[in-house]
Amino acid sequence: MITSTTAPRIDQTLMALADPTRRAILKRLSAGEARVTELARPFDISLNAVSKHIRLLERAHLVRRRVEGREHFLAFNFKPLAETIKWLETQHAFWTARLDALEELLKAEDRAAAKTLKKTHKRKGRYED
Repeated sequence: MITSTTAPRIDQTLMALADPTRRAILKRLSAGEARVTELARPFDISLNAVSKHIRLLERAHLVRRRVEGREHFLAFNFKPLAETIKWLETQHAFWTARLDALEELLKAEDRAAAKTLKKTHKRKGRYED
């Protein structure tokens, strides 16, 4: 269940995941800790632009930063993603159950309508087996 405290975190996580560059950064960090410069290397954008992506990932708490001297090391934090996945799974289960119930209701209505039509045709002598 989503609460007033988890909603902003889920919003931040989904916003962070909306960009392919940020998803690529997270994919790289899923293999282990990396320096900011290492993360920037494969992208054809400035180090400043990569840093902005990283800051957004940090605001979403998907990335943790560790500083040693002048070196900044980043690591992937799975917890916000796990929370978002749990919320998505809950939504999926809820809507699947609602849509299944709707489908059953519509099938029942179709069966009732077919039964009524069958009786009507039988009374009028139009029903054929």
